[in-house]
Amino acid sequence: MSGVKGHAWEQFVLPFKSGKSLLWSPSNTGPLFVKNQVVTIHDTVPLDHPEWLNPRFANWYRFLVPRLARRAKKIIAVSNFTKARIIETCNVPEDKISVVYNGVDQRFKPAEPEVIERAKQKTGIGSARYILSLGSIEPRKNLARLIQAWRKIENEIPEDIWLVLAGGMGAKRIFENVKLENLPARVLVTGHVEDDLLPALYSGALATAYVSLYEGFGLPALEAMACGCPTMASNANAIEEVVGNAALLINPHQLDEIAEGLLKLIRAEQLRQGLSQKGQQRASQFTWKQAAEKTFEILRKQA
Repeated sequence: MSGVKGHAWEQFVLPFKSGKSLLWSPSNTGPLFVKNQVVTIHDTVPLDHPEWLNPRFANWYRFLVPRLARRAKKIIAVSNFTKARIIETCNVPEDKISVVYNGVDQRFKPAEPEVIERAKQKTGIGSARYILSLGSIEPRKNLARLIQAWRKIENEIPEDIWLVLAGGMGAKRIFENVKLENLPARVLVTGHVEDDLLPALYSGALATAYVSLYEGFGLPALEAMACGCPTMASNANAIEEVVGNAALLINPHQLDEIAEGLLKLIRAEQLRQGLSQKGQQRASQFTWKQAAEKTFEILRKQA
């Protein structure tokens, strides 16, 4: 159940279903009538950047999230950045919020060559070498600037290297439309990619470019790193907090920095090798087991 019906069920039916028990709402939303509730907030995009979203979606969450945050018994944030944004945008005390980082699924690890080849065939990647950018096609992913950067360097790099944009369009009921038009040479848009292909696509890539303008955590960067894929990532918001010094950091608002970062990754094999090793070490620190244990402890204390 989604959309208006889903929200109506959550606000008017779920309170009766939960009764007097502690309710955990795991994804940004929850019933306003339930005070005995722990809510996990992954980001505050509707409050910080409503212009990136469908107006109806943005208006609902701009109404809901601050009120829910103030009413809930406890808040879990997925990063210190998100915690800081909740404090500022929702006017709640710092001690009401605990940070629990997301984890990386164990299936994200370096894939065997034959598995990589099958994934490339299924997604239409014909080149042996490619830079991967994976994520839904929506405004905050900064794909227009990434494509501009690619256009700027396309004549300076080997002809067998492609830029692969993998991911489906963001849901129209949530995101403003993004059109990818007049693409430069050697850019492939795959559309939606099945989850079971992702580890192989990361593993087969020369590098990953994750130039998002805003993330409450930045899980795709960690997933790429767990697969041993050298990663270029934004130095903005939660992404830098999550990747630490295990990625090549760039300012996602600066076209020249993105272009220079791409050239560094393509030209410097030693840099890629170092980032691959650091990335795997960094990603290993984020596990779902650890996230579950910390979440359970918070819920146990509130029950």
